[in-house]
Amino acid sequence: MTAEIPHGDMCRGARWRPDRLLRLLVSVDNDKSILLATAWDLPNRTARPRVTSCGSYSGSWRGSKSLSLFFITPEPFSLQISSGSLSILLNDLRILSADPNNYPRVWLRGFGRNFRTKGERFEANRVDFNNACLSFFCGCVLGFVIAEMEVALFLLLLACCSRVGADESDHRYKEGDHVPLYVNKVGPFHNPSETYRYYDLPFCLPEHVIEKKEALGEVLNGDRLVDAPYELNFLKDKQSVSLCKKTLSTKQVAKFRHAVAKDYYFEMYYDDLPLWGFVGKIEKDKTESSDDKYLLFRHIHFDIQYNHDRVIEINVQTDPAFSVDISEDKDLDVEFLYSVHWNKTDITYEERMAKYSKTSSMPQHLEIHWFSIVNSCITVLLLTGFLATILMRVLKNDFVKYSVDEESLDDKEETGWKYIHGDVFRFPKHKSLFSAIVGSGTQLFALTIFIFLLALVGVFYPYNRGALFTALVVIYALTSGIAGYTASSFYVQLEGTNWVRNLLLTSCLFCGPLFLTFCFLNTVAIIYNATAALPFGTILVILLIWTLVTSPLLVLGGIAGKNSKSEFQAPCRTTKHPREIPELAWYRGTIPQMAMAGFLPFSAIYVELYYIFASVWGHRIYTIYSILFIVFIILIIVTAFITIALTYFQLAAEDHQWWWRSVLCGGSTGVFIFFYCIYYYHARSGMSGFMQTSFFFGYMTCVCYGFFLMLGTVGFRASLLFVRHIYRSIKCE
Repeated sequence: MTAEIPHGDMCRGARWRPDRLLRLLVSVDNDKSILLATAWDLPNRTARPRVTSCGSYSGSWRGSKSLSLFFITPEPFSLQISSGSLSILLNDLRILSADPNNYPRVWLRGFGRNFRTKGERFEANRVDFNNACLSFFCGCVLGFVIAEMEVALFLLLLACCSRVGADESDHRYKEGDHVPLYVNKVGPFHNPSETYRYYDLPFCLPEHVIEKKEALGEVLNGDRLVDAPYELNFLKDKQSVSLCKKTLSTKQVAKFRHAVAKDYYFEMYYDDLPLWGFVGKIEKDKTESSDDKYLLFRHIHFDIQYNHDRVIEINVQTDPAFSVDISEDKDLDVEFLYSVHWNKTDITYEERMAKYSKTSSMPQHLEIHWFSIVNSCITVLLLTGFLATILMRVLKNDFVKYSVDEESLDDKEETGWKYIHGDVFRFPKHKSLFSAIVGSGTQLFALTIFIFLLALVGVFYPYNRGALFTALVVIYALTSGIAGYTASSFYVQLEGTNWVRNLLLTSCLFCGPLFLTFCFLNTVAIIYNATAALPFGTILVILLIWTLVTSPLLVLGGIAGKNSKSEFQAPCRTTKHPREIPELAWYRGTIPQMAMAGFLPFSAIYVELYYIFASVWGHRIYTIYSILFIVFIILIIVTAFITIALTYFQLAAEDHQWWWRSVLCGGSTGVFIFFYCIYYYHARSGMSGFMQTSFFFGYMTCVCYGFFLMLGTVGFRASLLFVRHIYRSIKCE
């Protein structure tokens, strides 16, 4: 049953003669509920909330007052109202609840029924947890904080907040109930970014094409859900029911033939469960390719499994026996059919999404993942042990040598990394850009950590449409203050003066290339009329988030960083004039060092990269976030250690320009990931076409650039700690 917003006066509450005293007893039939009753004194506009638990609430009111009742309970319940022999007009009685099997739920509703009796019971319907919670908290805030508002506005807000119908949102149905089915998009199977609206192909249209309202993340994901013409009512079997009969024109036949040739698939959602099928197929002729037949499937069979009053699973099959040949350019009469078959299953509702994540948790895949982790851990242990052994022995010898009495070194010339102690803490060139990189990298690192935390607690379950994109946009906006604070404070430590320019550079360092890439790719999507093209309203929302959230937080963080007055802690004094760097071997140059620094971290993650790419740029499902988080930790550790090692060897060669080198060496893994993108596109995927190619390389370039900033910051921070430590351990004059 769908909840509807009632018409008429919603806030009259209980009405009776002003000179009569009403005694009202409200009870709830479970012992775990909390009843919140509020008596609104309309003339004085005052609220007196009273809370009781585990039972009933009784109260007396005299005069023209309105009563509001709210319930917080973890279990389904029945409501009983007793009012003596008085006739009470209760408008718009609506009781909301949700599935009690998952989380504690919130039930609330206003009044709504006329009755003349001493007592009457109302069974609670159920509603979605998020909508109910949102309704409750919105109602409480507006009702109790802004007591000036009338109860009518309060109840209207509740109704608007919980606009989704009870049955649809909590996925419980009775026999014959309408179960929502939405068609989403169609597109080439091997080009996941090149998707089009379902009705761009001349399928059967419903009487009224109603688009489903979608969240920000769903729009960013390219989802465009609209009502489907199929009627898949709960527990109602159908056999070869005619959906529509239509005459396809030559142009429409050519559209379908192009879709079949490009291996188009369609995507639908039935009760929030995804289902896919192919538009048609090609029957290959073994003799001549020109005689291939293009067949359009005109019959779809829906196989649905249920458990009591819930939909558990749905599969779709296309019957090749019911297909039509569309190989020739001619008008064609086609009748589209569909069948529905319901089967009972023992799978519970809580486990109905498990099958979508089984592929990534299959034993053969888990063996590969764990083999990759063991291999990476061995790499980390060997690298750590090697570096610890070498560096500790070398540093120990260096410390012993540099700690000898100064008189014994009068006739000797200093060599090695102590020789450049007066230059090693000389601030790098382009301070503003360097600080902006550190700030942006720190923000991206914080963003990655927060995304992993959400993934580990189960927010990004399979086919939670747009959840990842929504989280990325919101968390990036909220962490912009980290970038502003880090960049400004470090810029001040480097004795920079123009902190405003540094803040502007920080704001544009990552967002600038991403925005330019988005503008180009969105233009391409508009030309192709693809669903990847964002509507103007969505673009406006993103700009508002950037203007009203990201920028203010960035400025506040920048001001806080500027006023932090922290000084750069250098163990050694810096000389006025830099020493000349001796001529170095070719393998000590920037490019060879970056190649060495990026290879080891990349080797620790390349196995997981394939699964991630197959999920993002394909149709594989990735859900083992715990393994991915372990790999990420290994990546950070290897990047830090290899950058420290290369920084030491650079200083030992009396090259004091380690600042930028540590950033480039740490971020070089991003370059390796980009080369892997090229390999994956040509060797491991079937992607083709200008749009898909531009989307793949455009967005992956931005991702690799983000990895460069983040890992470059990790490499620099690790090198800075190491350099400070070794120079603090010796006597520097």
